[in-house]
Amino acid sequence: MLKITVPASSANLGAGFDALGLALTLYNRVWMEEADGCHIAATDGAAIPTDETNMIYATARRLYERCGHPFRGLRILQESNIPMTRGLGSSSACLVAGLLGANTLMGSPVSPADLCDLAAELEGHPDNIAPAMLGGFVTSVYDEGQVYSVKKNIDEQLAFAAFVPDFRLLTSKARAALPDMVSHKDAVYNLSRAALATAAFCDGDYSLLGVATKDSLHQKYRLPLIDGGDEMFELAQDLGALAVYISGAGPTIMAVVPRDDQEFFARAQEALPQSEKLKHFTVYRLLPDNTGATVE
Repeated sequence: MLKITVPASSANLGAGFDALGLALTLYNRVWMEEADGCHIAATDGAAIPTDETNMIYATARRLYERCGHPFRGLRILQESNIPMTRGLGSSSACLVAGLLGANTLMGSPVSPADLCDLAAELEGHPDNIAPAMLGGFVTSVYDEGQVYSVKKNIDEQLAFAAFVPDFRLLTSKARAALPDMVSHKDAVYNLSRAALATAAFCDGDYSLLGVATKDSLHQKYRLPLIDGGDEMFELAQDLGALAVYISGAGPTIMAVVPRDDQEFFARAQEALPQSEKLKHFTVYRLLPDNTGATVE
């Protein structure tokens, strides 16, 4: 069986709405082989669809059909370490796994660039898809069905504190909270900071991230949907985070910290259970993944 490994991803980074994303060391793993019919199981007991509505299965089948390749069915085993609907790219990981697995089983008729385009078409935007496939920090634009992206490896001096709550937030609900129109002032505010974030990662000047991740387009509308979100921002900043932002559509709050700052995580783990407003959060210490999805 093929083994496909896909990293979690954190999108937006505050100002870079639907454009910026990075890959992290938390992985979904999928084992896949051709079979007669649909055979799906979870290796870790996760509650996943085990019929043809399973996203990995449906995505793989779609690529077979698009390539005109006969499709008999698949045997799929899933290990789901990326929390679902938490803003860490779980759906993108499934799409990428399905596409990479199917493409490899067919003899790789589709180029990596075309796979990325198809994944963005299915997802609707490339901010999680691109880093999940490529690894690192990725700036992406989806224009007329094609993804244009630039990847930069993330320096190992950084770590990421993912504050993950015990509730889900559907992307559709988080997007519904956004206004239909924004002011010119807010657009300029985000445009300048998204550009600064990209420059900061490319130059390795991470001291700029505190300013570069500030946002006026989506976070102020989504924070009310995250119980304890304001307090989580405040705690992470008080603990010395370089930057704090809502990961993707939320509800995970992501803090960027120096990798050698072990005290940050120790203090965070101590503080969360002591706060009535924050005790439903769990902190994960994650590192940058500069490799992206792999197939063995």
